[in-house]
Amino acid sequence: MKTVEEYQAGQTLLIDKPLKWSSFQAVNKIKLALKSHFKLRKLKVGHAGTLDPLATGLLVICIGKDTKKITNFQGQVKEYTGTITVGGTTPSYDLETEINETFPTEHITEKLIYETGLDFFGEIDQVPPVFSALKKDGQRMYKLARAGEEIEVDSRKVTIHEFEISRIELPEIDFRVVCSKGTYIRSLAHDFGKAIHSGAHLSALRRTKIGDFDVKNAITPDFFGESLRVSNKY
Repeated sequence: MKTVEEYQAGQTLLIDKPLKWSSFQAVNKIKLALKSHFKLRKLKVGHAGTLDPLATGLLVICIGKDTKKITNFQGQVKEYTGTITVGGTTPSYDLETEINETFPTEHITEKLIYETGLDFFGEIDQVPPVFSALKKDGQRMYKLARAGEEIEVDSRKVTIHEFEISRIELPEIDFRVVCSKGTYIRSLAHDFGKAIHSGAHLSALRRTKIGDFDVKNAITPDFFGESLRVSNKY
C-alpha cells in the first residue's frame, strides 16, 4: 500500500468506470476514500477525459502532482468499442433520450455497412452532440438542450485512425474505433446512420485504451475504496 507522501508526490490510477456513474462520481469516490484513509483536508485529484454516464471503461485518474499530466494524457489517442443501433435516432445520439425518429433498414446489407465504414478513416468533419458538456455562450450545451433551446453547433476536425466493424446483427452493429482527442463516438454513430441512408444511435460504449493505458489493468472505484479499508486492518 502506498503512503500519503507517495500519493501527494503523484500517482496515476487506472479506473474502470461503472455504467451510469458520471466521471465526477468516480473521481469523487477516489478522492473521498483517500482523504478519509489518510485523514487529509485537501488532495488534488482529477481525470484525463470525461466518459458519459452511459459509457463504461477506462478513466485515467491523476492524484497529487500527477494532475499536472492531465493535459498530456487528454491529448493521447483513445480506443473504444461499442454498438450502433440502426433504424432510429435520438436527440442525444445515445440512449440518454428516447427515439424521436425512425428510418427504414430493409436496404442495409453487410456490403453497405463495410463499404460505408471505409469512409470513416482519417481526418473528418464532425458536429458534436447538442447534449454535451461543451459550452455555447458560456453555458453547457446539454443544459440548453434540456431546456428545449435551439443550438447551432459548429463542426470540427477529428481524426479516425482505425474503424473496424466487429459484428453485424441488425439492428445492431458492433465496432472498434481508435481516434483523436475531441472525437464524439455518439456523433460517429449518428453520422454512420446517415451515411447508410437510415438513422442510428449509440446504444453501448466502452473506452478500452488511452495512449498506452489499457482498461485490462484498471480497477473499479469500489475495489479501490475497499483496498484502502482492508489496509487499515494491518
